[in-house]
Amino acid sequence: MTEQTKGLLDNWQGEAPDWVICLAQECTASSQRLIAAKLERSGALVNQVLRNKYKGDMAAIESRVRGVFMNGTTTCPALGDIPANECQDWRKKSHKFGNANMLRVRMFKACNRCPKNGKGGRHE
Repeated sequence: MTEQTKGLLDNWQGEAPDWVICLAQECTASSQRLIAAKLERSGALVNQVLRNKYKGDMAAIESRVRGVFMNGTTTCPALGDIPANECQDWRKKSHKFGNANMLRVRMFKACNRCPKNGKGGRHE
């Protein structure tokens, strides 16, 4: 780990999780703004996570970092193994029904039954 990366993690006091270290390394190699864009989040959010000041849902950010930068996957009942951040994106859309195409209909049904979306039940 470079000194610059270590500097980004000072507020973690050596206790940064592996995904935060990965985030810091990506930011060191590029920029916080560009990495935030890849995560589809704001630069301010990335900065707050790196400084251990983020008060939002850290599990959601962890899922995005793992999906985008660490090849983290999850098993979707409708699509099989997909990147964790894509699962998160589908869950976010699942409250809006759209019958424009069959994939949206299929994902609406699957996501609304998925335990990861806070709902139980069996999957079709």
